[in-house]
Amino acid sequence: MSLSLVRSRALLGLEARSVSVEVHLANGLPSFTLVGLADTEVKEARERVRSAIQNTGLEFPANQRITVNLAPADLPKDSGRFDLPIALGILAASGQIDDAKLKDYEFAGELSLSGQLRPIRGALAMSLALRPGQNETAPRLVLPPGSAQEAALVPDAKIFEATHLLDVVRQFLPGTQEPEPLKGWRQVPPTARAAQTLVADMCDVKGQVAARRALEIAAAGGHSLLMVGAPGSGKSMLAQRFAGLLPEMTIEEALQSAAIASLDGRFKLQQWAVRPTCSPHHSASAVALVGGGSPPRPGEISLAHHGVLFLDELPEFPRAALEALREPLETGTITISRAARRAEFPARFQLIAAMNPCPCGYLGSIQRACRCSPELIARYQGRISGPLLDRIDLHVEVGSISPEALLNHSQGESSQAIRQRVAISRERSIARQGMSNCALNGVEIDVQCRLSPDSAKYLNSAATRLGWSGRSMHRCLKVARTIADLASTESIEIAHLAEAVQYRRAMHTPKAAL
Repeated sequence: MSLSLVRSRALLGLEARSVSVEVHLANGLPSFTLVGLADTEVKEARERVRSAIQNTGLEFPANQRITVNLAPADLPKDSGRFDLPIALGILAASGQIDDAKLKDYEFAGELSLSGQLRPIRGALAMSLALRPGQNETAPRLVLPPGSAQEAALVPDAKIFEATHLLDVVRQFLPGTQEPEPLKGWRQVPPTARAAQTLVADMCDVKGQVAARRALEIAAAGGHSLLMVGAPGSGKSMLAQRFAGLLPEMTIEEALQSAAIASLDGRFKLQQWAVRPTCSPHHSASAVALVGGGSPPRPGEISLAHHGVLFLDELPEFPRAALEALREPLETGTITISRAARRAEFPARFQLIAAMNPCPCGYLGSIQRACRCSPELIARYQGRISGPLLDRIDLHVEVGSISPEALLNHSQGESSQAIRQRVAISRERSIARQGMSNCALNGVEIDVQCRLSPDSAKYLNSAATRLGWSGRSMHRCLKVARTIADLASTESIEIAHLAEAVQYRRAMHTPKAAL
């Protein structure tokens, strides 16, 4: 048979779209043509496939005209994932393997010149596209070592691992005889969920009662948090322990988070079902934070999906990078549009930011006096725009700890104890409204955050005095709803609103600095 068809998948953002690899052999001048909107690395597959077939002792049809079409033609294809399906298509078209046996499988893998299979990125996204719940007759997926274990994280997926091109070829030889079991070919069992290990515990933090309370509220409701304090007050230490306060990931959350990491080639099996914490340096560009490039790749906010994005030294980030966070903080997604293509990535992350109150860092500190002028302080704090500050739910001051308190203070509460309260609070909110409190919008806020007349009067007075926007009022209501959930109270009381108002105070220059 001079025509064959092998199925594979191409990545477009987080979506793995089906691709048909069609191979035709014809008489004529010897050539190897590859069409179908293929990038440079895909076109280079011609040389890799040729060498791999020849070096494994198989016959490459060098005296024929070879045409490979990657359909659909308008879908961009990149990376070396099509090496294996192209090689199998050539072997099927030349009659060396049975084309009919390939119809129940999908293939992806990069070939070395010797025929060894190398891992690819995005294997988990491919496996998610073949989930049995979404496809009545889900095909089996053949992948290289490493990528196969990653794809096997999807429940009920049928994943096969092959280490060499010959291992794959032996499974699809012509005839009805069952192939013998081989060391280089096996079905990968489902990957078990490992127990979550905490690298850093909140009990290491001494003092900082207000900051610890703010972190607990942020974890319980999924809120964003800004910590302001002098150098060495413990802002980074608190932020590094925040992920340990969050509840365990559900299977769906773990799959989404791992799939995004797989697209960028960062996923490791040890990270399975562990909430990610991304902490880019303050020199990161807007593209590094939100994603971009050609083809579009996920940025730090997407890699922190269902996890934590920690931005230390917040005012030192480029203004364009910070402003790019405004839309994802509201919508939980980021859309990257380029002239050639458009991709959408999820970005439901918790923003934990830290900053000094002034350029020298010691404004309001008990350790050292601040020597910054009021104009310099205002210019420094003005690097964070009002619209971005308005989207951060909790603002907390992290005070300096005296040496005596640091040496003599007892251990604080452990992350495990705080996480149990956080989990109970989140279960309460999900049972009531089907989502965490930070995700409430519009009518949902009116229904779930209904206030008594006295509470409404108090909030109106506070919002008028502080000059709040409508967004600030809504975010204060959602924080108050979380505080009420932590207190196991159905209604929002004035005490809950009062605490929430304390976390919505905008940064200001103290009179002591004037």
